[in-house]
Amino acid sequence: MARKIVAGNWKMNLNLNDAKALVQQVSQQNNREDVTVMMFPPALFVADVASEANGIKVGTQNFYFEEKGAFTGELAIDQIRSVGGEISLIGHSERRAIFAESDELLKRKVDAAVDADFDFIFCCGEPLEIREAGNQETYVKAQLEAALFHLPKDAFLKSVIAYEPVWAIGTGKTASSDQAEEMHAAIRSWIVEKYDATTAEKVSILYGGSCNENNARELFSCPNVDGGLIGGASLKADAFCAIIDSF
Repeated sequence: MARKIVAGNWKMNLNLNDAKALVQQVSQQNNREDVTVMMFPPALFVADVASEANGIKVGTQNFYFEEKGAFTGELAIDQIRSVGGEISLIGHSERRAIFAESDELLKRKVDAAVDADFDFIFCCGEPLEIREAGNQETYVKAQLEAALFHLPKDAFLKSVIAYEPVWAIGTGKTASSDQAEEMHAAIRSWIVEKYDATTAEKVSILYGGSCNENNARELFSCPNVDGGLIGGASLKADAFCAIIDSF
């Protein structure tokens, strides 16, 4: 049975005081032991957020695959761990589109995380032109095969996948529950093909496209949607906790 997960990606938002206030409020309001709650603040705030988090897993939005060295501006897994970070996103659509992160780079990050026994959420998803052409399943499957499906089963079982319809991020558009379920079901079927049905049942697949307190209940009721990677709505404690309670 896949874990139910609600993860908040804060992106480049909030200052330190706001960040501490938000994690305190969510920690106080959240009482769901059956849902794994995660927060991904700006890296500057990971230590402070982790120190305030109660029952919340805190991580970073990005990291580099090398252990150390002359990589100005980057973060190593060991550095993240040393300030309380337990997990990271890999391959968010904004990292792919804005910062030109390739499948090869993402594969190296996945391998680095596995080698360090560091948890991660692997993001995948199609842009608008691919969706309009009806090629979304071919596109997303290729992303998974290029950077995630090379893992042996025991390593793959530790991963979490987030499906992000890129055309529905920050646009106010949301994939319908039928569209979300269709892609999530396809991803799970590819896991069955690559590994087996038991593995597919255990890996959480999150929806990451403008999920909020108004549509989360419908999205989370889909059989293959195990939670959400939340953007804007994760910046408001009441909204984020309402999403957590949507299960």
